[in-house]
Amino acid sequence: CKPECSINPDCATTLACINNKCKDPCPGVCGSHAKCSVQNHQAICTCDPGYVGDPFTACYPRPTQPPPTETIDPCNPSPCGSNARCTERGRAASCQCIPDYFGDPYVACRPECVINADCPTTKQCRNLHCVDPCPGLCGPNAYCQVANHIPICVCNQGYIGDPFVACRKKPLPIEPVEAVDPCEPNPCGPNSNPPRVIGERCQCSCLPEMIGNPPNCRPECVINADCPTDKACINRKCQDPCPGLCGINAYCRVRNHVPICVCNQGYIGDPFSSCYRPTTTTPRPVDPCRPSPC
Repeated sequence: CKPECSINPDCATTLACINNKCKDPCPGVCGSHAKCSVQNHQAICTCDPGYVGDPFTACYPRPTQPPPTETIDPCNPSPCGSNARCTERGRAASCQCIPDYFGDPYVACRPECVINADCPTTKQCRNLHCVDPCPGLCGPNAYCQVANHIPICVCNQGYIGDPFVACRKKPLPIEPVEAVDPCEPNPCGPNSNPPRVIGERCQCSCLPEMIGNPPNCRPECVINADCPTDKACINRKCQDPCPGLCGINAYCRVRNHVPICVCNQGYIGDPFSSCYRPTTTTPRPVDPCRPSPC
């Protein structure tokens, strides 16, 4: 699921992206005696025929005396596209994308990425930027490689163990073994239990809580983006982040991996601690004999 829009170009040119919805940007923009039109997602206000003034504030009937010299603002209306800033340079307009956005500022600017697919397969989309997901992920004596945006930790050659925690050197044999060992070299891959020799073949199995089959054992998740949007990555497992989070008379819902606590209908208060019904006060009855009029 995705919102109807994220940036203005996701909408028709006569609409703008407001709160992830394609809406008419005109309502409430123009002043009195002015009308609104939309060009390239931007609301443009113009005074009614026979009126002059600032259409964004108020227009007034054109005076009979010669009008004062018009001050031309090349940035009003703005010639820039969405997510771009207009500045005046020598009575001419100049458009620039806002920080961290790219593209043609006269058409539309966009962030470097919104989802992983916007980045190279060796990068992940984090905070609208394509970044390397590996730093700080693997344990000692392990290296990280990225496949289809997903970081994978692997023990260095000659080392074994959990590459997400730490790898250690393989133990040296006490005495040379002349028999052929089907488990040497280890065919089980990372995140697997030590191999076991059964007969003339090597048996491999994934470590507890790992999924997949050797030699491709892996955790269910590393970051939230590996899970469905209604789950969060907790201890490398896709889990519901809601249990035990909200207070009394409140319920939890998950949006884009983030749990949100909301008071039940008809209740108010702090949904993280306790919600309560608002109290209503009953007016005290009036006693016409107090004070006595007699």
